[in-house]
Formats: sequence, C-alpha cells, structure tokens
Amino acid sequence: MFKINENYQKLPGSYLFSTIAKKVAAYQQAHPDKKIIRLGIGDVTLPLVPAVIQAIHKAADEMGQAETFHGYAPDLGYSFLRETIAENDYKKLGCDIEADEIFVSDGAKSDCGNIQEIFSEDSRIAVCDPVYPVYVDSNVMAGRTGEYDAESGTWSNVIYMPCTAENGFVPELPKETPDLIYLCVPNNPTGTALTRDQLKVWVDYANREGAVILYDAAYEAYISDEDVPHTIYEIEGARTCAIEFRSFSKKAGFTGVRLGFTVVPKDLKCKDVPLHALWARRHGTKFNGAPYIEQRAGEAVYSEEGNRQVMEQVAYYKRNARVIYDGLKEAGYTVFGGVNSPYVWLKTEEMTSWEFFDYLLEYANVVGTPGSGFGPSGEGYFRLTGFGTYENTVEAVERLKALRKTGGGR
Repeated sequence: MFKINENYQKLPGSYLFSTIAKKVAAYQQAHPDKKIIRLGIGDVTLPLVPAVIQAIHKAADEMGQAETFHGYAPDLGYSFLRETIAENDYKKLGCDIEADEIFVSDGAKSDCGNIQEIFSEDSRIAVCDPVYPVYVDSNVMAGRTGEYDAESGTWSNVIYMPCTAENGFVPELPKETPDLIYLCVPNNPTGTALTRDQLKVWVDYANREGAVILYDAAYEAYISDEDVPHTIYEIEGARTCAIEFRSFSKKAGFTGVRLGFTVVPKDLKCKDVPLHALWARRHGTKFNGAPYIEQRAGEAVYSEEGNRQVMEQVAYYKRNARVIYDGLKEAGYTVFGGVNSPYVWLKTEEMTSWEFFDYLLEYANVVGTPGSGFGPSGEGYFRLTGFGTYENTVEAVERLKALRKTGGGR
C-alpha cells in the first residue's frame, strides 16, 4: 500500500485565503443583492500597462514565426531580462549583483516556498509573527517545524519573533539562534519597513551566527522613505548571508501573468559549498523556465515608458492605502501601515480577528483578512489592502466609518 508524506497531514485547517473565499462565496450566494467590496486578497485590479501589452503582442508574434520561435527558456532566464534586472534593480543602487546570480521564475511565492529544499531537514527557522503563511507551511511540508499547538497557534521547532504595536512591528533578534531567517520588507501583513540601520543589525547578526536571511522584497516598489533600502544588498555584508526574492505581481500587475526572480549571490556559502550552485541545480531540475513572452513583458517594465506607467499604478494603489489609513484613523480606528506598503493593519479591539471578519462582511459587506491567519501575534488585528479600485476603496472606507458610528449589529 502506498504511503503519503505525513508532514502534509500536520498542516492545520485549510489555507487562509481558501477559507476566506469560501466564506465570501457562501455569503454572496445567500445575499445576491449585496455589493461586496473585496479588500482582502492582495490581487491587483488595474489592467496591464500599455508598454507591457505591446511587448506581449510583439513576443507572441515572434513565437508565431519559425525564425523567431523560442522553446524552453534558459535555466536562469533569458540574458536580456537578467541583465536588465541587474542594471536597474541593483547596479543603479550601487549593489554588486551580476546577471548570472539572478534566477527568473514564475513568482516570488513559488521561490519562497521552494528555497527551503536546499537546506538540511533539521534547519531551524525564525519568522516574524505575524508572518506570510507560505514561509511556515512550506517548512511544515519539509518536516522541520516540529509539533503544532492548536491553542497557541505555534509550531514547537519554529522561532517566532513577535512584531507588535509595542515594538513598532519591527522584529527583535531572537534569543535562540536560527539557521534560516525569513524577513519580508516591506512587511506583509503589517506594512512595516526596516531602515538601513535596522536591516544592518540583521545582516551583521546573520553573518556572525552563520545564518541565512531569506529576504522577501515583493513590495519593494512601494517604498517611499529614503532611509528604507530597496534591496538587502544595499547593506554591506549581505552578499555573504542573504537570498532575495522579487516579484512583478504587485509592481507591474503580473498576478495573472506570473513572473519573478530570486537572487543567490555566489559569495553565499555553507562551508565551501556555494548555495548558488545548489539552487541552480534545483532550479534546472524542477523548473522549465518562465515563458519567453512573459520575460519580454518583464523586460518592458524597465523601459522608460514602462517604468513610468507601472509606477503610476503603484502610486494609485498607495493612494488607496492612504485613503484607508486616513479614513479609518479619522473614524477612531487604530491603524498601522499604509506607508511604504499597500497594506493597512487594523486593530479589531474587543473582537477576535475572525469575529471582525464576519462582522464587516455582514454589516459593511467589506472583505479583509483576519490577522490570526498570519500567526499568533496577528490575533486582534485585520489586514486591508489598497489593491481595489479607488471608487470601491472610498466606498469601503465610508461603510466602515458608518459602522463605527452606528455600531452595526453590536
């Protein structure tokens, strides 16, 4: 009789966003006349910008001609995209990252979930709490998280670094020494960013302790503060301790196109074994490359016109986040984030985060994300995103303001 991987049976409940989708679908079916405004999942609403569409059409036309047809992409990705990324995202910032240290993929989520494969099964992970669920769940699947405590919502072999209002949602160095440190900056879900000095503390710590920082920079395009680095490689010493993940999803609206990349510097080694070579082997073995059409679309993001257009969209979503933050703060809610980030982190006060989810769905017809789905320290908080349309965002804020005044069903 075949056997299954028992680690998968350790995963508690269902995936956070699947649960939300089911709840919303059931409510909509029962109330077909209600207009539900979705500010929960971090999916974009604006269409792809013209420069990207033009690149997609041009690349598709090339694929229809024998002399310009492209089959499997190179393992690392096409050089035209990797060289463009290296120049625009790193060299212009003074970072020594070469094109052959960049691995093009179908998105940051996949790489964040797969990178743990190149580390030993007994590696100890440290995560910010609240945390993007993929970091923990992928390590559960790998069998390195220990046992789950349903009461506390924690895993016995995971080092949780609480990020709360008391510490400004900035993680503090753990008392126990981890092997792998997950940092998401700007943070999902709290919206917090780290300054250069704050990030330097982590780089120095990782180099001193022999740990690897897994740095998720999916929201880099939303950084506006000059003291917040756009990449961890702006910090001296990061090449020997950090792997960085990037995504085109939130910057360029590629959620339905799928494109991202991971940077693994050749200086990053375990004893004398370069992690770059290990990830290259894994990448080449399990991934057939992002499609040529999508990589040409990614290249267009860096053109003068493409960059202008996508940054206008980023500004649109940042304005939405600010509308949420300012509107709810004015109404008396306790809110965080909304700067350097498309996310607003809202305190639910006397309700649990899932009670608040049900409350908003029932009395305001607004969907957000319960903070408890991101970890123990997320309880009592709620995430709203700036990725809706401006009109819906304004309407949702007005509904929450009205709910604050009337008390809804309370």
